[in-house]
Amino acid sequence: MIRADGVGIQFFFNRHLRVVTPGEARLRGKGMTTWGLRDISFAIGSGEGVALIGPSGSGKTTLLRVLAGIFVPDRGRLEMRGRVGSLLSIDAGLMSLLTGRENARLLGVIGGLSRRTMRGVIEDVKARSDLGEAFERPVLTYSQGMKARLGLAVAEEVDPQILLLDEVHEALDHEFRDFLQQRAQAIVEAGGVVVAAGHDHPMLARLCSRALWMQNGEIRGDGRFEEVQPQYLDAVHAKPA
Repeated sequence: MIRADGVGIQFFFNRHLRVVTPGEARLRGKGMTTWGLRDISFAIGSGEGVALIGPSGSGKTTLLRVLAGIFVPDRGRLEMRGRVGSLLSIDAGLMSLLTGRENARLLGVIGGLSRRTMRGVIEDVKARSDLGEAFERPVLTYSQGMKARLGLAVAEEVDPQILLLDEVHEALDHEFRDFLQQRAQAIVEAGGVVVAAGHDHPMLARLCSRALWMQNGEIRGDGRFEEVQPQYLDAVHAKPA
């Protein structure tokens, strides 16, 4: 279960428009602030798949990072119940000079698994990623799709009840898209939650039955995917050239 009540995230910029911490902003004085999320409220119950749709910069990734625990809300309250597995960026946490095997161990520990557990399941991760001999090569030689496979294979070891996805499914080949769809359906059918953001609406429609339309850090629409998605597209097409 996920519940957000008035959640807000504030970003601080220095005079060079680089993101800084609130402490740095106070010390350096000049700069600016902006709200990445503004008064976000929603509830996602057991057995729901929810798509985050909207233009680039609308707050989709920021919201997923809040749900993953990377960002702490500056305002409001967030409640999460369930083991969280996330794949929020194809390159997130990957060290380009390390091999797929070494990165898998690193990602697993970052995800909360012990080193001992990762040693015991590493061959399962290799098989699930379907990378073959490439698993032993540096990640800098990987395509975007191969990186996504590796991250997804590690995320699976957490056995998530809440699965968070940010556009990574758009880099997967057809075989792994099918695998991701089956896994997402299994999580939802078992009473878990899937939250996915991206611009591949046909894929999102297969993963999710509900959509949150985000615009300028706010929720503009919330309802069944087949109802909210056309509303968003109509708004996009109605903008003056």
